[in-house]
Amino acid sequence: MSVSIDVTNVSADQYLFAPSPLAELGSALHLLVEPAHHQAQNSWVTAATAGIAPDLMDRIVVADYLWRTSRSDMLLPAEPQATLAAELDILDALEDETWVRNALMTSSCGVVPIRDDLDSPLVDDTARKVARDRAAARGPRALDFVDHILTRPAAARSWVRRLLEDCDTGFFADAWARVVARLAADARHKRDLLARHGLEAMLAAVSPALTLTASGDRIVVDKLQDRTASASGRGLTFLPSAFSHPHLLVVHTAGCRPVLNYPILAGLDEAAVSVTGIQDRLHALDHPLRLRLIRSILRTPQTTAQLAETWKVSAPEVSRHLAVLKNAGILTTRRQGRYVLYEVDIARSARLGIDLIEALLR
Repeated sequence: MSVSIDVTNVSADQYLFAPSPLAELGSALHLLVEPAHHQAQNSWVTAATAGIAPDLMDRIVVADYLWRTSRSDMLLPAEPQATLAAELDILDALEDETWVRNALMTSSCGVVPIRDDLDSPLVDDTARKVARDRAAARGPRALDFVDHILTRPAAARSWVRRLLEDCDTGFFADAWARVVARLAADARHKRDLLARHGLEAMLAAVSPALTLTASGDRIVVDKLQDRTASASGRGLTFLPSAFSHPHLLVVHTAGCRPVLNYPILAGLDEAAVSVTGIQDRLHALDHPLRLRLIRSILRTPQTTAQLAETWKVSAPEVSRHLAVLKNAGILTTRRQGRYVLYEVDIARSARLGIDLIEALLR
């Protein structure tokens, strides 16, 4: 499963790297309403929440349909600007139909199936039903908010802009001032990598979850989604984020320039584990004999013969199970004289739960 981005005929100058205050504000709002997804940011969430006025926090929660489960596409601009006000002005210039579609028919998180065949909910009855059904699934508050957008789009747009401006003055401006230099430096670094070493090297630096196909015409994003997008003739925008880990967001609305929002969390040294790698580890643990073998090896390194004797199983059968565990990265080997000893990679095995959750959230 993956998101595939067609980059056929995309020239180097069509790849855009820049920080976006609107995208970073969207990530910050997501942190505030979904703190359990972002353990590494707990200290920031705690400090920010303590300083936010209760009335502002209430309004953030009222509008959380835009940033809780799925991030609205409008919060991830394809043409980022230097200031939040400039990005909000671009949103204000959109027609109501476009604004509402970008707000409600989100593609950036892939939580629900995307309907590329639908128009704006303001003019498409099927899209309107889909938007309301998605909101109803989240509860009456979300449905009331979406109905307000659908019935009074001009008033809703004004209300959302005022909310984002109040978030800026209430807590985000200080946070942005602390991270913008680092985001801009990361964007320059990725741009230089592309120019000097090519697309594949740049993608590897952005995230281990990004790869380039052998033919060089598609970027593959390792996510639990099956989607395609096209950057051909449009280009591709990369938005660095200090707040979005573990999410790697891809806006892939049909007919629009794709946007990739990637985390650069300081101190995040572990490489993102592929979905296939996690599935391999889960499969390796899905057998009672392999669990027994791990139990023995955890107590002390063991040879194949020792394990066969302990569990009264033939050596060839033990070898087959040990190979599965080793290929999945659960076991390692070392030689001691003429014996090969199996050991458990405790650090990597202990991360399985974290890796699984991060892959699901990616």
